[in-house]
Amino acid sequence: MSKYDIIVLGSGPGGYVTAIRASQLGFKTAVVEKENLGGVCLNWGCIPTKALLKSAQVFEYLKHAEDYGLKVKDAEHDFDAVVKRSRGVAEGMSKGVQFLMKKNKIDVIEGYGKLKPGKKVDVDGTEYSADNIIIATGARSRELPSLPQDGKKVIGYREAMSLPKQPKKMIVVGSGAIGVEFAYFYNSIGTEVTVVEYLPNIVPVEDADVSKQLERSFKKSGINIMTSAEVTNVDTSGKGVKATVKTKKGEEVLEADVVLSAVGIKTNIENIGLEDVGIVVDRDKILVNDFYQTNIPGYYAIGDVTPGQALAHVASAEGILCVEKLAGHHVEALDYGNIPGCTYCSPEIASVGLTEQQAKDKGLDIKVGKFPFSASGKASAGGNKDGFVKVIFDAKYGEWLGCHMIGAGVTDMIAEAVVARKLETTGHDVLKAVHPHPTMSEAVMEAVADAYDECIHI
Repeated sequence: MSKYDIIVLGSGPGGYVTAIRASQLGFKTAVVEKENLGGVCLNWGCIPTKALLKSAQVFEYLKHAEDYGLKVKDAEHDFDAVVKRSRGVAEGMSKGVQFLMKKNKIDVIEGYGKLKPGKKVDVDGTEYSADNIIIATGARSRELPSLPQDGKKVIGYREAMSLPKQPKKMIVVGSGAIGVEFAYFYNSIGTEVTVVEYLPNIVPVEDADVSKQLERSFKKSGINIMTSAEVTNVDTSGKGVKATVKTKKGEEVLEADVVLSAVGIKTNIENIGLEDVGIVVDRDKILVNDFYQTNIPGYYAIGDVTPGQALAHVASAEGILCVEKLAGHHVEALDYGNIPGCTYCSPEIASVGLTEQQAKDKGLDIKVGKFPFSASGKASAGGNKDGFVKVIFDAKYGEWLGCHMIGAGVTDMIAEAVVARKLETTGHDVLKAVHPHPTMSEAVMEAVADAYDECIHI
């Protein structure tokens, strides 16, 4: 039986990052993977979707070339070529992870891993043992009873990335990050898209102002938005799909070629041996302490299978923290209140910390500042004036409570707020840190200035 210091079950952005850090710390490490190195994120999630979205963005630029004083005749898109490029990007990234495994002398065990008592993992009949086993099996598209996925007419995000033919009409159920990203992509290449959201606002976890702005931008682009609406039934017996949608006004039947179910995720914790080992699970999540130890010594869990935010960067951070603790390093528990969230539709969304409503619900005395990109020189020059930066500060102590952005490129700007909040930076500190001009990022400084009644450009 092969013996390791650490075996990682799953090789997504939680698993492979954990394995690399473990190897760097001197642990003899193996990773078990049943499909492709890199997991969903690299192969069917974060990376290939961004490739699709980039193609959509470039196509939109071509369609609006005249806005920039340019002439492009009859710009066309090739759906198959767009999908092929996306798959190529994903394959390249997966090969990159293979290289990193070899570079860091990590054994890759291919097959389906199942936990065994006594700190063992069975992979398709072969047993491996380790001093520590880290579960990083991730999650998949969640299925609703009223919306069973058949992979053809009712699909999840995986099928949405590689459809054999572009649909003329699509219904997207759910308006979280996955839902609005695919809604933007398919709408931009000419598919008629309807978004159905159960809650009153699209992107419901975001600040209310951000939700309203995205709805305006989407409607301007021709996307049909239905909020406070629920798909109660789908009929796939005909050529396309008929979806019954329940709204405040009554029931409505929508017809489409495809329905994309984007109603969240389901953890991959079935049939991996949790019951055999006695690991405690609550509401589809493995329970862990601050350093990802389960209730059974020697077994750990990170990423989407645990109660924290189901985000790639969270899984990576948890895995690194977990193995550094195992190596005896002095580490602090992760601050889940300072995790940035990013959505890559157009306009992009990025946020961290409390929304305005959450701050009010906590009874805090707050200062709120907002700077619209319509007043930004860089946004005007780039032709991307939709959106704003919104900041929330504690009025008494100057603590940066939250930052919410919607606009072009904001996912590359949010880290300023994350780092500033980590360093306990006050509004005054941000104001006195000189921001370059003309940039999109100076909108952060301008929004802070607005909170303190010092804004120059609005």
